[in-house]
Amino acid sequence: MHHSQVSVSERPQLDFNHLGDPREQLVIVLVRSGVVISWAVLMAADPQLAQPHRPAAWALLAVSALYAVLLAIWRLGAQRIPPTWVISVADSALTLIGCGLTGGADTLLVAVLPLIVLAAGLGGRRGYVVALGLGVGYTVAVLLGTPGMPVPARLLHGVWWTGYLLATAVLVEVFSRLLERQYDAAAQSRAEVIAEHEALLEERDLRERLLESQLARQDGLRVILHEFRTPVSSMTALSRDLASGALAGPAAATALSLISAHSDHLRDMLDNLADLAIVEGSAVGRPRERPVVLAELAEAVLDAAGIPEERRGRTVIPEGATLRSDPQRLRRVLTNLAENAARHSPRGLVELHLCAHPDRLVAEVRDRGPGLPADQLGEVSRKYVSLGDRRGTAGLGLWIVAQLVSGMNGQLTLSARDGGGLVAHLEIPVTAP
Repeated sequence: MHHSQVSVSERPQLDFNHLGDPREQLVIVLVRSGVVISWAVLMAADPQLAQPHRPAAWALLAVSALYAVLLAIWRLGAQRIPPTWVISVADSALTLIGCGLTGGADTLLVAVLPLIVLAAGLGGRRGYVVALGLGVGYTVAVLLGTPGMPVPARLLHGVWWTGYLLATAVLVEVFSRLLERQYDAAAQSRAEVIAEHEALLEERDLRERLLESQLARQDGLRVILHEFRTPVSSMTALSRDLASGALAGPAAATALSLISAHSDHLRDMLDNLADLAIVEGSAVGRPRERPVVLAELAEAVLDAAGIPEERRGRTVIPEGATLRSDPQRLRRVLTNLAENAARHSPRGLVELHLCAHPDRLVAEVRDRGPGLPADQLGEVSRKYVSLGDRRGTAGLGLWIVAQLVSGMNGQLTLSARDGGGLVAHLEIPVTAP
């Protein structure tokens, strides 16, 4: 988990002269332009203002207007503007000279000085330097620009405005720190929310992984229980018949062969159960490839499915074909399909067709049962789904088949058979023996 941290050094510094938002830049341009325009209106409204320095005052006003236009072009054009201290010095110099030319202690331009302190103070403690410099400069402007006022009064006027400007710088710094603390609090709160969100996501992912692991183990147990039922039932019946003497001669040999096949089946199932403790996520264990004789596979499947001879249809192409695959998985898949066909076609023929190709085995199990509607063919291989007259069963058989086929990188399709019934078409990649 990664927790976000907010550092004071990463906090953005407030600075009127380097604002990134175009709307904020526009506000600064409008304020500076407003100062120049108000100065021009003041000069035009009072012909006696700035006497006897009126021509110099108009020239200074023209310079100030040009300066405001250049800064506006730089700002709105996203061009690189001069450093903040250069702008503060230029603003201060133009305003102080204007104060000296327009009446000293009596000028209305003194109202511009707090605006300069405000702009400089938001950039840090340089607001105190600017305020002190403006106070000293304004005192000089009052001394030189107000000859009719006694010197003590001019000094008092200058000192008073110096203190006022310093007080403005103090308030600006206080408000700046307040804004910075609020920013830190908001950033910290956001970081905590993000951290809590990440923790919730990690907890949810962990729960999902644990749930998936638990479901995989439960599926494995259900598969084992489902797959044990048929061989155990068959072995019980065969053992009972052998013990009672009901089977003799070839029939007894066939029964013993089936018991041996069922024992191999159960042993492989136990191996798969051990796999579940090692390989996470598989409900059907790991494949074990061995040579497979298709004719023997077909007989073992039909015997294990309990299909009588008169209801069997068996085709192996080519006869005597042998390939390399997982015989246990193939037998489980085909036996499930054959049992399914026999169960739902109680008096019909169950046909098993095996065809060996160099790179794959093609197998089909066909029956003449009621079949399924086209919209249900893709549903029966889902876990716990029993459709049509299959309702009431556990719904695991075809799901297990689908899992086994997927584990062998094969493909199983169910389709309606012409004339009624169902065709289970299976293709499994194989290798030469």
